Amino acid sequence: MPVSVVRFNLVEPGADSASLGARYRAAVEMAAYADEHGVTTVQTEEHHGVDNNWLPSPFAFAGAVFGATRSLAVTVSAVIGPLHDPLRLAEDIAVLDLLSGGRLVTVAGIGYRPEEYALFGVDWKRRGRIQDEVLETVLRAWTGEEFEYRGRTVRVTPRPFTDPHPLLLVGGSSQAAARRAARLGLPFFPSAHLPELEAYYKEKLTEYGTEGWTMMPTAETPLLHIAEDPDRAWARYGEHFLHEARTYASWQSGDIRSAVRSAARTVAELRAEGVYRILTPEQCVAAGLDNLVLHPLAGGMPLEEGWRSLRLFTETVLPALSA
Repeated sequence: MPVSVVRFNLVEPGADSASLGARYRAAVEMAAYADEHGVTTVQTEEHHGVDNNWLPSPFAFAGAVFGATRSLAVTVSAVIGPLHDPLRLAEDIAVLDLLSGGRLVTVAGIGYRPEEYALFGVDWKRRGRIQDEVLETVLRAWTGEEFEYRGRTVRVTPRPFTDPHPLLLVGGSSQAAARRAARLGLPFFPSAHLPELEAYYKEKLTEYGTEGWTMMPTAETPLLHIAEDPDRAWARYGEHFLHEARTYASWQSGDIRSAVRSAARTVAELRAEGVYRILTPEQCVAAGLDNLVLHPLAGGMPLEEGWRSLRLFTETVLPALSA
């Protein structure tokens, strides 16, 4: 049975507060529905100051999802570590870990948008060193013991539910990220299918004498939408996918590697490229994907269409795959 993921970033260009509030509530309701129908994971993410209302507060959203669900995990992929106070970050993750009974997965990255650093007054050029401090501090905070932090003695409570600490992965597509993960003995989450970077991470584990593992996207991990008539869905809703794809593309420089990176400039190019796919339930079952990532509200997708896709996914695709 493939891993099943429902992804939410709550994008809605031009939304007013009423519309965006309805989208947030619908996403929580969708998560509850997905949980009832055996979906493995809800995935969410963090970006700041984006005109299309990209979700800036993934842990608040995760808390709402945990309150509405019983089994599925929530993966925050990724939290931008240097933008957070490490003591507060340790507290927030500990509380969510307790609330959910250990269902929170946090991927910590450093991001790729200088504008976000400027918004919070954080030095973009020091982001690697800041990330080191954030991760080291969070790990020490979760022990519940006193430690020295920026010249003072601190102690963070409560301790998390998960022993020795909540699942924390280091994300990225650079050797620096792989080294950071290996040095700290944390799992590594490459942002794309990068076997050579995984091999480098394993070399560094040996060098540092630490233990870890890799959670890496497969070579083929498209973002999915399920529809009875893909041609009609592309014609009617393709601009929503293109909006998201072009937004991502505008942020990412040549050295950023991502499983969802797209070079498409038109809906036709996006459809041909295959990063985003609209499939019938039968096509989805036959695709043979190891990871099924449904993106029901991509790019401001109308709520009713998002629900239609989710229902087809949970009521048709997943039962067929488990039969």
